Amino acid sequence: MIVRRHFLIGAGLAAGTLSAPSVLRAQERVIKMGSLRLIHSMPPHFYERFAPAGTKIEIITFDSPTDGKNAVVTKSVDFGAFGIAAATLGAAAGEPVVVVGAFSNKGMGVVSKAGSDVKTVKDLKGKRVGIWPGSTQEVFIMERLRMEGLSIRDITSVRVPFGEMHAMLSRGDIDAYVGAEPGPGLSISSGVGQLVEYPYGTNMGGLNMIFATHEDTVSGKPDLVKAALGIHRKAVEFMVANKQAVADMTVQRLGANRAAVEHALGANNVEYVWKMDETMLRQARTYAEQMLSLRQIRALPDFAKFLNPKFSNEISA
Repeated sequence: MIVRRHFLIGAGLAAGTLSAPSVLRAQERVIKMGSLRLIHSMPPHFYERFAPAGTKIEIITFDSPTDGKNAVVTKSVDFGAFGIAAATLGAAAGEPVVVVGAFSNKGMGVVSKAGSDVKTVKDLKGKRVGIWPGSTQEVFIMERLRMEGLSIRDITSVRVPFGEMHAMLSRGDIDAYVGAEPGPGLSISSGVGQLVEYPYGTNMGGLNMIFATHEDTVSGKPDLVKAALGIHRKAVEFMVANKQAVADMTVQRLGANRAAVEHALGANNVEYVWKMDETMLRQARTYAEQMLSLRQIRALPDFAKFLNPKFSNEISA
């Protein structure tokens, strides 16, 4: 479901701007940024600190990674932050989505009911496990099951949106889930759940969310791409050094439970990043190969088009 919650932030949003002549407002550049309702999708909420004069950031919030990806494909947003799974699904289907930057890693967790006998991934056999289809988490848990000699057929996969996983675990509707922060942090800090594992022991590492845009934006507005990534880099560097500010902003903007947010940050289960380095590129290719082996995609995306580190390299110089 698309959540039409818009945040207008950035330079020039003081009260005086509202009464400025229309000719001045017309000269302002608005960057539309798609974001998810997750703690590891918080960087856009800090872009206002680093937007140059005359630039506004409009944040459009989505609950589904697929909706975020579709907004990029239809040019409803200029840029979008969503899971590598949604991006890969789109690119493999020939959609014009291009990854131009890293965004955040980790932010996942396999959680079971507190006090239950589900303490390892192998213990998920025969259990009802909440999974959001098409998500990055789905690919990670399928690989972890394979590593333990199991498959998705050995569990009862229950389709559950990230935002409902904690409540369903609390009610006993599911035995465990593969969630996105702050869900795992909420379940653990409240005593409802127990950590099974953070599923990063695969060749995909902690790869999660990416910074993407439309291929037309890459070819037609390279200066915009570079400017947006420059803002993103500054926001990420600020957030890494100021975890309390991240916690405060997450609670304020998303209405998230503070204890859950602080647990996720304290456990270092959220990693904000910006650079498309060789590790990230290798993990993205590995991820796509994993999706192909699971028959979630019919062919690998054209990596030369799909993964474009040019702008990330330029702002690194």
